[in-house]
Amino acid sequence: MRSLSFSIRYLFGKKSTNAINIISGVSVFGISIGTAALILVMSVLNGFEDLIISLINSFNADVKITVHEGKTFRPDDQIYQKLVAIPNVKSVSPYLEETSLLEYKSVKDFATLKGVDSNYHAVGAVSQKMDEGRFQLQSAAGYQAVVGLGIRNKLAISIDDDFARLTAYMPDPNGSTFQPFKKRMLIPVGVFSVQQEYDNKYVFVDIDFLQDLVHKINQITGYEIQLKDYKAKDRTIASIQSIVGKEFKVQDRNQQDAAFYKLMKIEKWVSYAILSFVLVLVAFNIVGALWMIVLEKKKDIMVLKTMGMKDNSVRMIFMQTGLWITGVGILAGFILAMVMYMLQLRFGIVPIPEGFLVDRYPINLRWTDFMVVGITVAAIGFVASVLPSRKAAELRESIRYE
Repeated sequence: MRSLSFSIRYLFGKKSTNAINIISGVSVFGISIGTAALILVMSVLNGFEDLIISLINSFNADVKITVHEGKTFRPDDQIYQKLVAIPNVKSVSPYLEETSLLEYKSVKDFATLKGVDSNYHAVGAVSQKMDEGRFQLQSAAGYQAVVGLGIRNKLAISIDDDFARLTAYMPDPNGSTFQPFKKRMLIPVGVFSVQQEYDNKYVFVDIDFLQDLVHKINQITGYEIQLKDYKAKDRTIASIQSIVGKEFKVQDRNQQDAAFYKLMKIEKWVSYAILSFVLVLVAFNIVGALWMIVLEKKKDIMVLKTMGMKDNSVRMIFMQTGLWITGVGILAGFILAMVMYMLQLRFGIVPIPEGFLVDRYPINLRWTDFMVVGITVAAIGFVASVLPSRKAAELRESIRYE
């Protein structure tokens, strides 16, 4: 307690030189700005992660079933009925995916056709992410297509043109040398916009249409399942796995895009490491401030040692002084980060240029980030305080011969 009172007095008390006050203030300011920047950068990355995940989740089903080996398999009605009967399963929808060459008004490009059935509305939320038109795959006029925004732009598709058709080509094993491709016509009636990767890749069609096009009648790529309660997914996935067997792969949302989630985590922690290194550079101000205080208080240190104060107690005084500088900086940084967070959340003080999905940088403040940042900055401040405090404890011999 005695060392604590000395450390408070040495930090906040009046100094003989204004330079010490300035250096101490700069140290606190640097720590506070670095702390706030670290929290805000992590919060913005959290916001982007949540935004992209919400977009991906509107495309991906809660659970996906595919085969470990091969590309397609023949669906089993008994397995389907057992899947539907699982208490936490809301809907089950088979799907088929194949890459096809598409042509619209002489413009050609490749895309992945995803054939789905009428239950897909209950499994995926793509129908709620329509940029133009409607999500409808059949009509009296014929089979229809819902294309991604990127595909629409590449092929210059207009859903308002009632006469133009989208042609899908696939190699025909029964075709001739002059006609090696099988082609079918589609009516483009809708454009969805979920996430750039999916928008540039997928076109939704009726599963019967695609099975006929690729010569895979009664073949599917897998099942997509919507759950009633996603939090209970682990138990449900275990039940699904016991039904379909080991030859099938059962994945939740995170597992379906495992590479993306790992990339987001890596990006977040790389940013954290870079800003932490910046804080290490800022910590040199703490070293300078403490060393200036040690030089100013060296006579006081001599008096205290003459009165019997141990070296460890002297060391503790300046360690605590450094931690006070760090602690005040951390607290100020937390407050600044909270203020910036509220301003961004309410007023969008940092906007995003037009053309993006949102008009401001998304942000999500997590208390775990406060804990990680607080511990990191405190550790940096602790390490920065070690050398000056050790030198303060060794001042006795140098003063004795003055």
